[in-house]
Order: sequence, then structure tokens, then C-alpha cells
Amino acid sequence: MESRKSLQFLVLSICVTLVLVVTWVHLPSSPNKVFLDCTLSSAWCSSKNRIQSSTKPNNLIKKPQQSSSTTQHQQHDSDVPHHPLDPLTVQEFNKIHAILAAHPFFESVSKYTLNTVSLEEPDKELVIKWKRGDPLPARKASVTAMVKGKSHFLTVDLNTDEVSIDEKSSVVSGYPTMAMEEMVGVLDVPLKSIEFNRTISQRGVNMGDLACLPISSGWYDLPVEENRRLIKVQCYSKKDTVNFYMKPIEGLTVLVDMDKKEVVSISDNGRDIPIANGINTDYRYSVQKLNGDFRLFNPISLEQPKGPSFTVEDGHLVKWANWEFHLKADARAGIIISQVKVRDPETSELRSVMYKGFTSELFVPYMDPTDAWYFKTYMDAGEYGFGLQAMPLDPLNDCPRNAYYMDGVFAAADGTPYLQPNMICVFESYAGDIAWRHSECPITDLQVTEVRPKVNLVVRMAAAVANYDYIIDWEFQTDGLIRAKVGLSGILMVKGTTYDHMNQVPSQEYLYGTLLSENIIGVIHDHFITYYLDLDVDGSDNSFMKVNIKKQETLPGESPRKSYLKAVKNVAKTEKDAQIKLKLYDPSEFHMINPSKKTRVGNPVGYKVVPSGTAASLLDPEDPPQKRAAFTNNQIWVTPYNKSEQWAGGLFVYQSEGDDTLQVWSNRDRPIENKDIVLWYTLGFHHIPCQEDYPIMPTVSSSFDLKPVNFFERNPVLKLPPNFKDDLPVCKAHDSS
Repeated sequence: MESRKSLQFLVLSICVTLVLVVTWVHLPSSPNKVFLDCTLSSAWCSSKNRIQSSTKPNNLIKKPQQSSSTTQHQQHDSDVPHHPLDPLTVQEFNKIHAILAAHPFFESVSKYTLNTVSLEEPDKELVIKWKRGDPLPARKASVTAMVKGKSHFLTVDLNTDEVSIDEKSSVVSGYPTMAMEEMVGVLDVPLKSIEFNRTISQRGVNMGDLACLPISSGWYDLPVEENRRLIKVQCYSKKDTVNFYMKPIEGLTVLVDMDKKEVVSISDNGRDIPIANGINTDYRYSVQKLNGDFRLFNPISLEQPKGPSFTVEDGHLVKWANWEFHLKADARAGIIISQVKVRDPETSELRSVMYKGFTSELFVPYMDPTDAWYFKTYMDAGEYGFGLQAMPLDPLNDCPRNAYYMDGVFAAADGTPYLQPNMICVFESYAGDIAWRHSECPITDLQVTEVRPKVNLVVRMAAAVANYDYIIDWEFQTDGLIRAKVGLSGILMVKGTTYDHMNQVPSQEYLYGTLLSENIIGVIHDHFITYYLDLDVDGSDNSFMKVNIKKQETLPGESPRKSYLKAVKNVAKTEKDAQIKLKLYDPSEFHMINPSKKTRVGNPVGYKVVPSGTAASLLDPEDPPQKRAAFTNNQIWVTPYNKSEQWAGGLFVYQSEGDDTLQVWSNRDRPIENKDIVLWYTLGFHHIPCQEDYPIMPTVSSSFDLKPVNFFERNPVLKLPPNFKDDLPVCKAHDSS
């Protein structure tokens, strides 16, 4: 009987984890949607859903640009690379799998895990020189692997079949990004413990209602962490709700050795805390509409009678208006934008703006130091893989009509390729905004009104990292501006409590958050998203210039004015000169300039970072989570370009000790003036939960801009035409009330 319960628990745990990480639970059903045979696009899908070189996978599709809801299909097994930065193809993944399986390094061991397999991008100089029609540079793959409990970094040459092993693996701390199979594989481990089973029974939870999550354990320099890869498992009850996050089994934490698949310890400090009832926590539309129609507005859509204005060539080269860039999916970063160029309206020349941009790391520390919470300090890209957590986007809701959808093809733990369908969408956006306008004042006797509509191009991904959903947008505007935007939605990670009303809480007790509902506390936490921005403004050799805005007092008798503002420009010589903490009362602009390229009147061409509302980390710099996330100590960093320095938290983030971070690199204080340099920017959110966040959060967003500054000779959208009546479909509006 006990083994039967164990088997039931195992099956249910795996199902619940699939729901957590990569299921379609957030996607409303649609009769027009085309689903794959396997509705889960994760690495642990059954083998029939992986792309095998010997079979033609009819269920593996990618969607080209659409002008209607009808979906067309193209098989991925015949894809070939067309550009040096194109991601690895199905055939290349299968070849890598075969090469590694036959290599002595892997033949000598009975078990190993390929944690990440991705394109080893060619040297930057080769990519910049490459022209369409030229032979592609040698195709190589970067591989991180766990072998006999140790981290390894390898390079596979697809032309020569050679495998090289980087000794850096033995120098820096930490482990690679977890494979999906590894996360799922730990969920049955607690079942080996009689103590765990007894505790679940004592809590009154039926095994059939149990839902457990694998939670990264961080690093705290504890003896138990020595030479072992650990993960923690915490559980919930999914009785009477799909939103099991609102029913935590509080205080129960199982520490698991990920490699040995054994329980290290169990902590249970919440026996007196009841499990919340979960009433009114189901957020699905099918449930909500039972309580009556809640339509606030009529259906709305952007109509494009002539179809979209953008094209996607060879699957990855996006062209729209005056923009051109390379786009691909990445298992760790999610979206990578490369070789971004904008066309100059005066010369028609395509000019370089950015060589490469992506989300390098996310840091999410929860502000509760108690036993069951202190370790919740997630590094979502390096620990879980931001792209691996990407959800299939929902047409008409995640993205509008006429969106182009791009799949991701990644490697499972054994190296075989699998699909992340509809991972990225590209679409044009118009919300009635204005690109520029002017109406002449009547006193001038000039009857002039000129207005131009503002249409943007958006590249979007949505990643559901357990409870939280991150919406990542790259927005391109016709005036040369690039906006990076992050939206936060999904479900709060909550804490169980004995309290069901604030009048029960003693005045001296601190809850570490907000009482959201009976027996539920939303714990305070932060979100930090650090971007890697290899800006190449009209070429690779750039400088970082800080423009301080200073108050200048006038001399006696100089002017009726007592003071004015002036701009003081300082070019950073070394990395430490470019470590920037934003200050409201010390305003500055931050320019990336090309000192060798000047405008007609002599200004250096450039782009500037325009910060928006952001937050700074307030944790102690010596706090272990902050050591690992030292890249959030400043909002802006500038480093010399180094191909190996792309991940702000280091190559190996899981249980890292903070010895290979952006902070470590920048503290070398290398020269950065008039060199190929990389700018790093961190968006931050402090989140004090409120009742409006319960049971699911309305999206909150923040962004920053990369804006041209003296890059163009004049307004680059001066020649933009207005909309004319005959250009647009005829729609009859309802009479206003």
C-alpha cells in the first residue's frame, strides 16, 4: 500500500512540476490554436517529442509571419544556418550529441548531464566582416556539463569533431544551469523519507493533493554545502484550486543532494500553521465568467489592411522601417538581439548601433531571514535558464494579430534537441501615440498643423519562472530609440501564517510582508534584471561619457538670474570611473560616444542610456546572496569587450561564491576609453505585496531607453508621412453618449 502511495505521489509530483515550469496552464483554450502532439515543450517531454535525426518530426513546427489566424507549418529538421549568429539547428544538435557520446571523456562514465548546449559564437571581428553570400565561419558549440559531480565547460567543433575542455571549470566556483530533468528528478526523493511522509500525513494533506517544487538553495558558506550540489524541496496542497501557490505547507523544507538523489535533512517549523483554504484563488476565465460577465471594453485590435511592414529573412534577420537586426532564442538569456543597425535618412546608410544585447541575469531575493525563506534568493537565468522557462505565447492575448512567431530549439540533458514553440513574437504596435507634432499659434497667422503617428516594432518573450511571469520586450522606434522593457505578472510566492486578520498580530511582531488573505502573507522581495549591451555606435571603438548636470551660480552683477544649470562632460578612463549609482539629486546623462565620428557641426555621435524608475539593492554587500549578485551594486557598469564576460553572475551561477561576477571583472579597473566596450544596465523593482496582487498580479512594468544623441544630423523621422483617410479601413464608430 505504501509503495502504491509512493508511486501515486511520484506521478502527481512530476505532473505538478510540469504545470509549474512549462505547461500551458496560463493559456486559455482556443479552437483555432494549433497544438503539438506534446503540449509540453520542456526537456522532459517523452522521447517521441524530441527531434531525432532518423525520423521526420511532423509535430515540430515553426510559424512564419501570419496575416490571419490560419497557421502554416515548416519543419525544423531541415533547417540550416544562414548567418554566423544563427542558433544551432536540429542536425547540429544531433551531431553534437553523437560526438560527445563517443568522446572518451564521456565514454568513461556511466552517467552525465549536458546542462546547456548552445552556439559558440564566432569571434566578433569575423562576424562584423561577414557578408551575406560569404561562407559561414566554423560552427562550434559551447557545452556545460556535470560529470561525476563536477562542472565542466567544453567546446565542440562541428567541422572537425574535436572537443576541447576549458580548465576554467576547476578555477571558479559554482555549477551550471540546472537541467529540467534534474529538477524533476529530485521530486520523488523526499518520498524516501519516513519522516517526510509522516509529516505530510500529520498536516492532513492527501498525497493526491500534494504539489512540490524544486527551489535553488543559494550559497551560504556552510559545511553542508562543501563539494555537493544541493536543492531544496517545498510543497503545497492543490486541493480545491489550480492556484496551489496560495496553499503552502509552511515551514516544511527538504534539503536534497541533487547528484546522489538523497535527503540530506528535513526542517519542519510550521506544524501549527494551517493550510489556507484557497477559496476564490482560481484565476481562470472559465471560472471567473461563472460569476457574471465583467467586460470593461469592447474587443480591440490593430488592423493592418496591407499586412505587417516587417519581414523576417532566413528565419532570424528582422527588417522593419529603418531598422535591421538579428534575432534568436537562447536557453539562458531568452532573447538575443544582435547586429542592430539603423538606416540614416540623409545618406541611406545602415549604421551600427549595438552588436549584441540580452538579459544577462535576474536576481530575486526574498526579505525573510527565517529558516524556510532565507535561501530564496533566485538567479533565474543562471540557475534555471530564462529561455528554458519561456512559455508558448498566446495569439491575440500575448501578441496581436499579424505577429510573427519564432520557436526555440534547445538540448535536453542527454543532448537530444527539443522544441520551445511560439517562444518569441514580433509585431508592430500602435496605441495612438504621437511621433511628433506642431500646431502653429493663431497669432502668427500661419494655419499649420502637422502630426505624425508613432508606430513601433516589438520583440516579446514571456517566461514563467515558477510562480512569476516575466514579459520581456525589445521595442524599436523610428526615431532611433530602443526601449528595453520588463513586465512582472503571475502569482506571488506566499507564506502561511496562523493569522487571518491584522488585529491578531502583536504590535511587536514583524510579518516580513503583507497579510493578503486569511492565513496568507505576501513576502517582500526585489527583482533585478541586468542587461548586457555591447553598443557599437558607428563602430566598435567607443567611449563612455558622464554628463553631470550642475547648478552654476552667477557672479554679482552678471545677470538678474542667481543660478542656472550647466552640463559638465567627463570621459571615463577606466572601469571604476564608469561604476554608476543613480542619484536623483545628482542628475547625469550617460553617453556612449564614438570620438572618431563627428556630426557636421563637430559633435561626437552617440547613444545615451535613459534610466526610468528603478530600484537599488539595499542588502549588505557582505550578505552571501549579495556577494553572488554583486552586479546589482551599481545600476551602470562599463567593461572592455571580452567574449568570456557575458553573464553578470558568472559562467556557473548555481551555488557560486561570487568569485566570477561583473563586480570582480570591473574591479580590475581596465582602460575603457576609445575601446570596444560593453555597457551593463540593471532594472530594479522593490515589491511590497498588496491585496490587489492577490490571487494573481496585474502586470507592473519598468524600462530604460537607448536614445540617439547627436547620432543623426536632424530629426530622423522628419519625412515620416501622416495617416490619410484613404490609407485606413472604414470603420463605423458608435455615437458618443
